[in-house]
Amino acid sequence: MPRVLVVATSRKTRGGITSVIKAHETGEQWKRFHCRWIETHRDGNILRKLWYLATSIIEYVCLLPFYDIVHIHIATTSSAKRKRIFLRLAKLLNKIVIFHFHPSNEKFLFEPDNKALYHKLFSEADLILVLSRQWQRWINDALGLQDKIQVLYNPCPKVARRADLRKNHILFAGTIIPRKGYETLLRGFAIIADKYPQWTIVFAGNGEIEKARSMAVELCIENQVEFKGWISGIEKVRVFQEASIYCLASDGEGFPMGVLDAWAYGLPCVVTPVGGLPDIVEDGENALVFPVGNVEILSQQLEKLISNVELRTKISQASIELADNTFNIKKINMELGQIYESLYKQKSILC
Repeated sequence: MPRVLVVATSRKTRGGITSVIKAHETGEQWKRFHCRWIETHRDGNILRKLWYLATSIIEYVCLLPFYDIVHIHIATTSSAKRKRIFLRLAKLLNKIVIFHFHPSNEKFLFEPDNKALYHKLFSEADLILVLSRQWQRWINDALGLQDKIQVLYNPCPKVARRADLRKNHILFAGTIIPRKGYETLLRGFAIIADKYPQWTIVFAGNGEIEKARSMAVELCIENQVEFKGWISGIEKVRVFQEASIYCLASDGEGFPMGVLDAWAYGLPCVVTPVGGLPDIVEDGENALVFPVGNVEILSQQLEKLISNVELRTKISQASIELADNTFNIKKINMELGQIYESLYKQKSILC
């Protein structure tokens, strides 16, 4: 049975990649393929980051001869540059290399310097895993590597659904920065806030909290906005269980983990059509959709869900069906195991 080294950011790093790999750890394939996580990056100052990278390279060099497949998770340009040494060493020892691509938006792929970087990296890989069919098209358009690309969805986590705990909360879970659209959500909600004084936006994430708080004051909705900061563990479970609506207002995503979490908890979602979501989302059927930055349409979509319990229930059920079927964690982990096995068999035949 082949052995797999997983190269990615630290398990203590906040973000989607860490969540995805932790989900993969729960699968039967993690033990069957003797997977080991090499942690290459950690949030912090430059010295801490350099120390993490250096120690991960040493660990990698020591372990690489005893493994068959290297599964490298990459995101931003800086992440891709850090991972070049892991690719070079793997190829030097004739290992199978998988790149698992977790981008934040598609635009940077078409910039000349980035096109050159990613084309060189991906050309040397045996397989590129992407988060949706839309990302498969974008990478093919930008880099022309169609034969090497395969879709593997991020999984929904296994959670305890508690519809009886729901409150009149609209949940925003993620970093509070402009590209995540927190200003759009505040402005959209402000249009209808007076009409629904019992409803509250709950922000769960770090970032521009004070700026967002000041904007809420300017919009006269400060009494209907809460800031939880970064949450995890039991607190995260409680915040999702208490929400009745989830809103993603981003201008770009890979495949947003916040939406996958929301589907897992059976929350109806109001989303922008970004990243891999257009593969799945049907407006009015399994989510409500609004254009990026469009405050007016966002306010209308929020009001539809706030005012219509039947619609909330319908879309909530659609969320549960997505979580239990298309994004089922056991199913996706099985698919990943099949990918490992298939690549190893192909190489064995060639050898």
